[in-house]
Amino acid sequence: MNSHSAGPRYQSIARQLKAAIEQGELLPGKRLPASRVYAQELGVSRATVESAYGELVAQGWLERQGQKGTFVSAGVVRGPTTPEPVWFGGEQPEPQPFQMGLPALDLFPRAVWARVMGRRLRTQTRFDLALGDVCGEMNLRNAIVEYLRFSRSIECMPEQVFVTTGYAASMALILQTLSKPGDRIWLEDPGFPLIRPLIASQQLELCPVPVDDDGMQIEEGMRLAPDARFALLTPAHQSPLGVALSLPRRHQLLDWAAHQAAWIIEDDYDSEFRYQGKPLPPIKSLDAPQRVIYAGTFSKSLFPALRCAWLVVPAPLVAQFRQQASYAACGVPLLWQQTLADFIHEGHFWRHLRKMRQHYAQRRQWLEQALAAHGFQVVPQQGGIQLVMSVEGDDRELAVRGRRAGLAVQALSDWRMNSQGASGLLMSFTNISSPAMAQQQVRMLQQAIK
Repeated sequence: MNSHSAGPRYQSIARQLKAAIEQGELLPGKRLPASRVYAQELGVSRATVESAYGELVAQGWLERQGQKGTFVSAGVVRGPTTPEPVWFGGEQPEPQPFQMGLPALDLFPRAVWARVMGRRLRTQTRFDLALGDVCGEMNLRNAIVEYLRFSRSIECMPEQVFVTTGYAASMALILQTLSKPGDRIWLEDPGFPLIRPLIASQQLELCPVPVDDDGMQIEEGMRLAPDARFALLTPAHQSPLGVALSLPRRHQLLDWAAHQAAWIIEDDYDSEFRYQGKPLPPIKSLDAPQRVIYAGTFSKSLFPALRCAWLVVPAPLVAQFRQQASYAACGVPLLWQQTLADFIHEGHFWRHLRKMRQHYAQRRQWLEQALAAHGFQVVPQQGGIQLVMSVEGDDRELAVRGRRAGLAVQALSDWRMNSQGASGLLMSFTNISSPAMAQQQVRMLQQAIK
């Protein structure tokens, strides 16, 4: 093992094992040494080997078979003309450069998570094998309540919290509970495009409302669709422009919802990651008229494969939401919910967030410096896990060129509905682990689009 390999030691071990699999030294079905034994052979900690194994399990190279041990995955297919493994399901084995929607996968404390989950497995009773609460496990809902109270100044009861399998599932639960065909909904323009088909499938009318430096233009929304039934927005860190909804507009939105008996769906997107300035209070914390439904997810703060999100609904709606939730019980596995609750209660979540904020501020700076060094301009933002790079000309065409070069950039124009504005490319910096990596990826981008 080359102790001078770039990156953390576990990544070096993972690369060596991956190369051995590619070269046929480790065949499909081969059992690997126990992590304790392998750690002694390499002179590293057991956690380092576990992290390397976990990395390759996540990528599909290895698979765990309980107490039997860790084995080379049977899904890896080799041949003289196919040195790379075949990946079932069409997924990429590793994140693409600038890929959005992914937290820093290398920063997640997998060893801690495995220890917490292992303890839960060892202490489970026969009752834990049954279906849990349709709204989510009470222990997890209590943990979410405590997290929101201390981090976002939101006061709520566990009964108001509904655990779901992701943002789309949360939106489906809201609309299936409260909407009827023909209802109108305000959407930020530009805004997250992948949620629009789900909303349209519920037969709602989409009403795009433009966004400026103070967030969604509430007065324009009232002019375009004063009778809308819903307003969906990302006030803490607007997706994708990164602006915050101003405090006057938050009060204006609440007044409109109260007078129109409308519902505000607050997607507190990326609220955990703010690098300068003090964040404004969430709309939910100002919700005296009880018109705000608050939506959050652990996909960005922990990892997407967790498939766990939550809603906080106004107290008068609890019975109605619980009735709707009973038609399709909470899809997050009980073991995952219990592990996540312990992870939060024991302080691991807070420590992880604090570490992520520090690293993300650094990684964003690395990318901004690399872009500036190559003549690109970044739109200023105060937080989030992505940024917007200004470009001239057709950003859709530039995004296509970038994707052809293996770069997961997105065109700002693809996030617009009716609004007009400057062209830009959206990109994430979360998985950039060094200044050299930032420089390399930006050089690739420059060659692709220029």
